[in-house]
Amino acid sequence: MALLKSTWSNKAAAVTRGTPPSPGGAGRTLRTDLGRPAVEKVGLLAGSGRFPILFAEAAQRQGLKVACVGIKYEAPDALKPLCESFEIVGVAKLGKMIRAFRRLGVSHIVMAGKVTKNVIYTPWRIVQLCPDFRTLLWWYRRSRADNRDDSLLLSIIDEFERDDMTFASALDFCPELLVKDGVLTRRAPTAAERADIAFGWRMAKEMGRLDVGQSVAVKEKATLAVEAIEGTDRCIERAGMLCRAGGWTLVKVAKPQQDMRFDVPTIGVTTIENLHRGGARVLAIEAGKTIVVDQSEVVTLADRFGMSIVALPEGWQL
Repeated sequence: MALLKSTWSNKAAAVTRGTPPSPGGAGRTLRTDLGRPAVEKVGLLAGSGRFPILFAEAAQRQGLKVACVGIKYEAPDALKPLCESFEIVGVAKLGKMIRAFRRLGVSHIVMAGKVTKNVIYTPWRIVQLCPDFRTLLWWYRRSRADNRDDSLLLSIIDEFERDDMTFASALDFCPELLVKDGVLTRRAPTAAERADIAFGWRMAKEMGRLDVGQSVAVKEKATLAVEAIEGTDRCIERAGMLCRAGGWTLVKVAKPQQDMRFDVPTIGVTTIENLHRGGARVLAIEAGKTIVVDQSEVVTLADRFGMSIVALPEGWQL
């Protein structure tokens, strides 16, 4: 009960807004404590968004060289000056990615950033994506039980491991990006909003267990929208269209079986802007398993909009 009270209190918010741990020492300790050898150069397989940039900055602060292979049309140009080397490769060029990392002398790699999954359903995808031979072998050789996110990404990791390349979590190097539990904003959720959070949390965890998506939009204990392949922003847009009255809640959580090497729940300023545009009043996220990009800007914007953001620990109960 004491934990629950501190979670909902604004006193907890003050703790959450405190100075985060220094990224330098924490990251260096983590990557040796996890049983991996200390490395001077790390590979970055980069998608879109700010997360790859924040990772590269953290690696720089720790004295690491970053060899980046960016996904075409996804990886931001701002990565270039932060990396010792920077190459762009098409999303369906698995063989080219592996050869690039080998040429750059990299055997330890992290994934960071978003990759738009629905490109695999592009009309005439063989022509549009031009997969290389390694990708075609991987696609038809792997277990074809399903094409859920975990199934695809774990099989890609297995393919890299065939060439003695291992993946770690980017968060081993920048753990300060993971949000701490507490109310982040000035406004705490009301009793009715807390009930919606509890309802949405159960739904989102079940969707995560099924590897469907991470986010569920809720109003008065009714599900408005569930995130799937379209991503969080489109889920928010759909919820706003379906609930013109506004005042709804978005719950975004990690999967019960979350692999922290990829697809970690992430929010940022754009998330808050979209929630405000869609009429949402509350955002509930999972503490210790959600990346908040540019947290101070996120909280400032949410406060300006009168929204509530709360980060709750795993296993919490209303």
